Amino acid sequence: MEYKNLFYVLAGVLFILGLKRMSHPKTARSGNTVSSIGMLIAIVVTLAYFGNLDFRLIAVGMIIGTIIGGLFAVKVQMTGMPQMVAIFNGFGGGASALVAAAEFFTKVGTPSQTHYLMGTVGISIFVGTLTFTGSFIAFAKLQGIISGKPITFPGQQVFNGIIALVMLASVVALTLGTGNMMLIITVVILSSAVLGITLTIPIGGADMPVVISLLNSYSGIAAAAAGFVLLNQGLIISGALVGASGLILTKIMCKGMNRSLVNVIFGAVGGEVEGAAAATQKLNIKSYSTEEAAMIFDAAEKIIIVPGYGLAVAQAQHAAREVADFLMEKGKTVLYAIHPVAGRMPGHMNVLLAEANVPYELLKDLDEINPEFEDCDVALVLGANDVVNPAARHDKSSPIYGMPILNVDKSRTVIINKRTMNPGFAGIQNELFGYDNSIMVFGDAKVMLTQLLADLKEL
Repeated sequence: MEYKNLFYVLAGVLFILGLKRMSHPKTARSGNTVSSIGMLIAIVVTLAYFGNLDFRLIAVGMIIGTIIGGLFAVKVQMTGMPQMVAIFNGFGGGASALVAAAEFFTKVGTPSQTHYLMGTVGISIFVGTLTFTGSFIAFAKLQGIISGKPITFPGQQVFNGIIALVMLASVVALTLGTGNMMLIITVVILSSAVLGITLTIPIGGADMPVVISLLNSYSGIAAAAAGFVLLNQGLIISGALVGASGLILTKIMCKGMNRSLVNVIFGAVGGEVEGAAAATQKLNIKSYSTEEAAMIFDAAEKIIIVPGYGLAVAQAQHAAREVADFLMEKGKTVLYAIHPVAGRMPGHMNVLLAEANVPYELLKDLDEINPEFEDCDVALVLGANDVVNPAARHDKSSPIYGMPILNVDKSRTVIINKRTMNPGFAGIQNELFGYDNSIMVFGDAKVMLTQLLADLKEL
């Protein structure tokens, strides 16, 4: 038993080293490898030290999981990565809930049934089931299966409060062992499932990066709780690490939006969408062709590219890198501005640009890049909206007021690529579009960048 725990500690150390290495793009790949080795050790040790295991079923499960994981890795586009992360969070929570439920059905009514065991079973099922349903609602919103706008109904918070109280009372009753245990566990499962849905549907697309990181934390907490159910130190360690790192990431995301977690969960930002046509009439929009934009780039010395979700949708990361490479070959300085909540999940833009082999040293975060805009000749905004909206600095009535933004408006010229004039995730129009130093180049980002590169080569 002591040797088993030593191996679990070794696995935990590798998890921590892997997380550390994943904090920087240059070492992220090796960080994944180190963490995978740690997980392999934990799995092998668990299989070796626990008896009465049906290795045929384990082999079948591993084969099925390998096939599904391989298909996801090959088939899912980078634009679908947020949805895949949401699904994986849900599967993690669901697996923890199933493990705890299996332990409940095995131990209920036996001498090994204890208050401690039933309490941890209840907590694991509660968090795991909530994570499962909440994650699949997040997936459905990201995938467009249901509306990405906040979905609210009268008395929603009161309803959530009642469901939460019912669920907590059921967990307490389960812990004390009072009443019909099967009925209580059913109430825990159903109330947790409903709460996961009703807590996620009012969250709008603008807050999806925070939701994904929070659900990731929930899945870790559920795993740690399942570890206590099984008295498995490896599961406790790994679950606690995922839960803690997810909470830290959630805090970073909230800071990047200058909003509290409570406001993200209950604020329903993005519910009131301003009419695009009416908003456009208030702005002095200047539409340019790619040929005209190419001449502006040709005269510029310093360019900052600002990627957003429009770049992800168009899968334009490779085209953006090709334009940047051409400009740098002409002796121009090119940098990339990365906002912490740009896209649909934490690190979305970093992942896309890394896939396109953009050099890591060109990727600059918000605090590092903002001073660079003041002597920037051209800021190229590719599908970003709320994270470059100057209203966040001065309009107290704006839902994004106070959110740190990329100061692209301080550049000499701002070239904005969008497919339409539709508002961003927060549901508001961007006043930047009407600024004197702003011009619009409409169209799909990949098509626009490809034509821009062709026009630059002709100059």
